[in-house]
This record gives sequence, C-alpha cells and structure tokens, in this order.
Amino acid sequence: MDITTERQDGILSALVSGRIDGSNVIQLEETVRTAIEDGDHAVMMDLENLSYISSAGLRVVLIIAKNVRARDAKFALCAMSDQIRQVFEVSGFDKIVSIHPSRAEAVASFGN
Repeated sequence: MDITTERQDGILSALVSGRIDGSNVIQLEETVRTAIEDGDHAVMMDLENLSYISSAGLRVVLIIAKNVRARDAKFALCAMSDQIRQVFEVSGFDKIVSIHPSRAEAVASFGN
C-alpha cells in the first residue's frame, strides 16, 4: 500500500494505492489521522489505484470517517474501481460513507 496526501483549499486528499489489509491498516489510519490539520474542513480518500480492501480495511475507513466527522468536517471516498465499489456496496458501507465517481464530484459535494 502506498499513501500520498495533498491539501488544497482546506481539503485533505489521501491517494491510496495497492492493497489495504490487516498488515497495513494501522499505517493507513495513522497516516491519515496525522495528516489532518485544524483548518481542514474535508477529507477525501481517492481509491482510484486501490486493488484490494479487506474487512479490516473497511473498518479503518469507517474509523477515519468517524474521526473526521467528530472534527465537524466532511468525509468522502472517490474514484474507486467497480470491484472496490462492489465491496463497499455488498458490505453496506456505501450507505454510511459518501462515495463519488470522481475527485471533482467529491470536492463539489463538500460545498464551501
């Protein structure tokens, strides 16, 4: 798994590639958690290059989303492959976490 973070206009983007599983979920959670700054009003995880996510990975995505929302910020996932999106849909996580087809649509969902 590789994680790259970038920030623009108060939106933290975490680009995640590779696989998320039990061997690296702690790294994912810590990387995103420590990257969030007080001025961030939204956090977006771009999963375009994600090839696999385990149930442990789904759990950490929910933990991150919950922590972001506790900061009174918005959270969204975007740009995932059909295979990864199916995992979120089958597990029901698409009802809990905002998912968008593209980065632009995720950014637009955050409003001002």
